[in-house]
Amino acid sequence: MERTVRILGHPVHQMLIVFPLGLLATSLAFDIAYFAKADPNFGIVSFWMICAGIIGGLLAAVFGLMDWLSIPDGTRAKSIGLWHGIGNVAIVLLFVGSWWLRVSVPDYTPSSSAVTLSAIGVALALVTGWLGGEMVVRLGIGVDKGAHPDASSSLTGRPVDASETSHMLHHT
Repeated sequence: MERTVRILGHPVHQMLIVFPLGLLATSLAFDIAYFAKADPNFGIVSFWMICAGIIGGLLAAVFGLMDWLSIPDGTRAKSIGLWHGIGNVAIVLLFVGSWWLRVSVPDYTPSSSAVTLSAIGVALALVTGWLGGEMVVRLGIGVDKGAHPDASSSLTGRPVDASETSHMLHHT
């Protein structure tokens, strides 16, 4: 399915989602380091990673919603995309809660409740990440029609043509 919002031939949502996933997951690692070392700097870094991750998650969600709206109704992809989106909204809300529990504390020190919310968010991100992968890898959402290992660069602006596709069939 090619009806996703794209920049230079690639889906914007797929490009953006790596930032909030990385930031939010790594914030949990800094929380663990805070408890292991009792160094407030780890708590401060975690706090700001959560801030950036929430902002990045909201930005990625805008493009994810636009992509989801273009998926045909009544398809498995539409259903999986709905669960993917709902789960990702829940992740952002869990991290907003974690952020809220830190914002008024000196050095943004994480409480066990804040870290628990973050840990649940990271665990849920594993599930929603799998759902996103299912949409791309199994259901072809965001994949160019006729995509194959020898396709021309997306920077050419040309769709994959039939001669490239037949070339690919001879290599398999």
